[in-house]
Amino acid sequence: MRPGKTIAVLAAAVAFGFMSVAAMADSHTIKIGEINHYKRMAAFANPYRNGIELALEQVNKAGGVLGKQLEFIYRDDEGKPGVAVKIAEELMTRGGAVMLTGTIFSHVGLAISSFAAEKKYVYLAAEPLADSLVWAKGNDYTFRLRASTYMQAAMLAEAAAKTDAKTYATIAPNYAYGKDAVAAFKKVLTKLKPDVKFVAEQWPALFKINAGAEVQALERAKPDAIYNVTFGGDLAKFVREGTTRGLFEGRKVYGLLTGEPEYIDPLKDEAPVGWTVTGYPWYGLKDPANKAFIDAYTAKFNTPPNLGSLVGYMVVQSITAALKKAGSTDTEAIRSAFRGLQVDTPMGKILFRKLDHQSTAGAWVGTTALKDGGGIMVDWSFKNGADYLPSDEEVRKMRPASN
Repeated sequence: MRPGKTIAVLAAAVAFGFMSVAAMADSHTIKIGEINHYKRMAAFANPYRNGIELALEQVNKAGGVLGKQLEFIYRDDEGKPGVAVKIAEELMTRGGAVMLTGTIFSHVGLAISSFAAEKKYVYLAAEPLADSLVWAKGNDYTFRLRASTYMQAAMLAEAAAKTDAKTYATIAPNYAYGKDAVAAFKKVLTKLKPDVKFVAEQWPALFKINAGAEVQALERAKPDAIYNVTFGGDLAKFVREGTTRGLFEGRKVYGLLTGEPEYIDPLKDEAPVGWTVTGYPWYGLKDPANKAFIDAYTAKFNTPPNLGSLVGYMVVQSITAALKKAGSTDTEAIRSAFRGLQVDTPMGKILFRKLDHQSTAGAWVGTTALKDGGGIMVDWSFKNGADYLPSDEEVRKMRPASN
């Protein structure tokens, strides 16, 4: 054999050997494609990833799933729907992933959901909250973990209905999540209290809020109460301007997500006082399931969990339960397993409903206060998500026919 040919044959053999080793390694793992906005939404996405890592460590130490180790492949989509879809395609066709999960922004989640339906890939939407994800644009291959916009807005509307406020103003980011959040609050509150009126709506562009102008517009409307859906940097600017200009004085304020550590902690001593909010009072959770998670997370990362941490942890719990129920990594088996799946989580047992693929995960509702120079939730209670969903009849009217 000629030397050049011998070298080529040896090179091919070596390459084949590496490929065989890689294939053997792959055969011992089950890969999940995780797509998120790790740079753009670092305050939420990094604790979320930590929650995933903690759960993966626990699952794999206990023997993994179906006799294999569970592995997440993390990808950053820059918060852009087009980028997210390209990554999803790569993960499923060349990355070896058996399903997809992740995303925070609703418009990105909707893009991946549509892609998943087209390609018949299972997608567990971890964080996107837009109601259309499981209703108007719901499909057979998309499931949602977190309590939806409607569910959390309904919790706040329930609290608002118990007050004597008659006129309301709203402020929300101008995209799918914000639109759904306002529509849900208005729908539930007017059903509970038909005589209320909405006298102003402000729609700042996401992360481009002109807080001074927005506060002035709300003040001109003279509402009895305000419903706030801003978050992140927009929330900080709104709170600062509203406090400076006295917008919140003598008014009830309801804040969707405002009590989550990701969003209230950065406000420090500027955090609002007396708002009714959804959030995550980890510092007050003493039941065994929540405490076990909080203690394990704090020990591993030397910092307490955010809500994103809990969501990430529950993502792994949900996928693990689905794979065990499916008994394989076949897409249709996983899809079938998620329908009606029950999962034990730190917040209790949750159910992924067959009707619309929405989980019954709940949320904490309480009042904001200041303590030790930072914002916290007090007088909080946990709300079971199953109690804050539209009727089955309403859901069937909203959701396209599915299998």
